[in-house]
Amino acid sequence: MEMQESLWNGYKRLDFAFEGQEAILILPDVPTEDKRWLFKTEYFGAFPGFEVEMLGKGYYVAHVKNTTRWGAPEVTQRQARFAEFLHTEFGLHKKFVTVGMSCGGMQAIYLAAEIPERIALCYVDAPVMNLLSCPFYLGLRDREPPKNFKETNYKVMEEFIKHRGMTLIDLLSYRNHPIDCVPKLIEAGIPVFLVCGDSDGVVFYEENGAQLYKMYTEANAPIQLILKPGCDHHPHGLEDNTPLIEAVEKSYQQ
Repeated sequence: MEMQESLWNGYKRLDFAFEGQEAILILPDVPTEDKRWLFKTEYFGAFPGFEVEMLGKGYYVAHVKNTTRWGAPEVTQRQARFAEFLHTEFGLHKKFVTVGMSCGGMQAIYLAAEIPERIALCYVDAPVMNLLSCPFYLGLRDREPPKNFKETNYKVMEEFIKHRGMTLIDLLSYRNHPIDCVPKLIEAGIPVFLVCGDSDGVVFYEENGAQLYKMYTEANAPIQLILKPGCDHHPHGLEDNTPLIEAVEKSYQQ
């Protein structure tokens, strides 16, 4: 397998092909004994503070490029095969932590439902949980829309329709939104670390992250929420990653 080596934030980066898609593996200087790792599902390189901190703690960071950010079944299935590939070819831990922001959070939920036995913890930040809410915005209308909202919203809807092959009419009877997969995560006992902005004007918290939190708490399932007051969709991540790091390390001890 042909690989290209470079540096990413001071750490060794391997670039290679996996099933015809670009794949990335970042290596820690001193790996944990059991080779723990993070799977950045989408937007590799965006808001990387947490990943860089975890590299310093011996965790690997991996990503495989997607044909669409909108969580198509073939994307989830390729991600599952990629996780198995990293386990068998590089000896990475059988279990991993998802790092999913926005559409990447949607992908993380789908992936956790696909292979729940492989997930140590599901970290999602402003995740898309309801496709009727995002990208079609059928819910909340009581906020001042972001600048160029109509133009941007139209482009995003067109992107979704093109890549998922479903229109709004199809979605009205669709029963595989990310939120529909949550019972599988609860049944498997997968802990969730949820970060959201309470003023998100792209992926409304009330219709997305809040619904995930509600389902988990009603089931008395393990979830930790950090709700950022006054925060819009960006920036993702936390100023202090300590509680997230503690949750990740605890998940590997269970």
